[in-house]
Amino acid sequence: MAALLATFLFSSLLVSSVDISNKIGVNYGRRGDNLPSPYRSIETVRSMNVGRMKLYDSDHEMLKLLSGTNISVSTMVPNNDIIRIASSQAAAEQWVQSNVLDFYPDTTIRFVLVGNEVLSHDQRIWPSLVPAMRRIKNSLNAHDITNIKVSTPLAMDVLQSTFPPSSGEFRSDIKDTVMAPLLRFLNGTKSFLFIDVYPYLAWSANSRNISLDFALFRGRANQTDHNTGLVYSNLLDQMLDSVIFAMTKLGYPDIRIAIGETGWPTAGDIDQVGANINNAATYNRKLIQKMTAKPPLGTPARPGAVIPTFISSLYDENQKPGPTTERHWGLLRSNGMPIHDIDITGKRPLSSYKPLPAARNNVPYRGKLWCEVAPGVDAANLSSALSYACSQGNQTCAALNPGQRCYEPISVFWHASYAFSSYWAKFRKQGATCYFNGLARQTRNNPSRGHCNIPSVTL
Repeated sequence: MAALLATFLFSSLLVSSVDISNKIGVNYGRRGDNLPSPYRSIETVRSMNVGRMKLYDSDHEMLKLLSGTNISVSTMVPNNDIIRIASSQAAAEQWVQSNVLDFYPDTTIRFVLVGNEVLSHDQRIWPSLVPAMRRIKNSLNAHDITNIKVSTPLAMDVLQSTFPPSSGEFRSDIKDTVMAPLLRFLNGTKSFLFIDVYPYLAWSANSRNISLDFALFRGRANQTDHNTGLVYSNLLDQMLDSVIFAMTKLGYPDIRIAIGETGWPTAGDIDQVGANINNAATYNRKLIQKMTAKPPLGTPARPGAVIPTFISSLYDENQKPGPTTERHWGLLRSNGMPIHDIDITGKRPLSSYKPLPAARNNVPYRGKLWCEVAPGVDAANLSSALSYACSQGNQTCAALNPGQRCYEPISVFWHASYAFSSYWAKFRKQGATCYFNGLARQTRNNPSRGHCNIPSVTL
């Protein structure tokens, strides 16, 4: 292990000697029906002094608007194009011509990202990922473009072990078949491994054993990896170093890392601990301070390394599915106003920010929860959601049948609240949420009536 640590320290010297900008970037997600126009969004980003933007597509309007802005751009090949591009150099050439050459170099494209978290989804795409990346790179090379790197963003679930960091290892189902060829490609092209790193998700899943201060860069007690002797003051560094150890075990200790996504949710459901503006502001401010520090701080395994970082996301996105936190990762509200005060350049002292109201949900809720129809919902919108909830299992809505204990009152609102809560209670462990496209909300108040006892979730 001492030899491995020496390799890390040598690698960090190589990485830190490369001239890489430490300007903070933002992810421009657009899964919302109330977001500002692309033009307004670019004006906002410029006023914030954002140094990088990562797109989840190759939208031509956005690429044209970014022309002449000096904002470094990462554009993306959609997941559903990967197999086609992997099988045809002509398809790769066509994609590069339409989505890169038509805008470059007036638009400062720095990365073409092939897919998004591919190894967390459809296994049919996995064998095509690296071949598609290689074909995109071949097309760029054919046009003598060497300063656009090709990569792919991965989620932390590509690792089967992350703690302690020295135990970091890629999943057995992808380690040899996908990760080894991917790392070989990144190493050979001097590109970056993009990794989406969310300390919030790691902490909230294990808040009894991980300190909130440690997740928010406020560690008052450092943690030591006893296998290496490396000392950690925050959870982000631990997560990043677990990736570095995993790469090193496959023989690639020098590949640079970029954080494709990170951040902290500003709001969440009752059962989503720690999702609040206070924590989000703390995390984002300290993240920016760390990543823009001069000289660069790096991580314990790579001291002094510059780590290009993208915060998620520019806006709250009201059409993202899943729990409430999914719709509240933005730095800005949908009207373009800041959710919390932030200086993206990292030049503002942390002491100059005004104190935020104390967070009230930093301790997990313990008790019963129900899922009910949200206030203000139009009855006409409930029928399809009610039908869906009742179709997922024979007993989900049995009590709503005529003559049964919950049939009355005969109201779509009452029946929907029962169905939503029954469905959530039955399938929550399989990933079901109390959302139903914005028609439902969690409640601590038991909505049961008379002889009808509505199923609940117990935390």
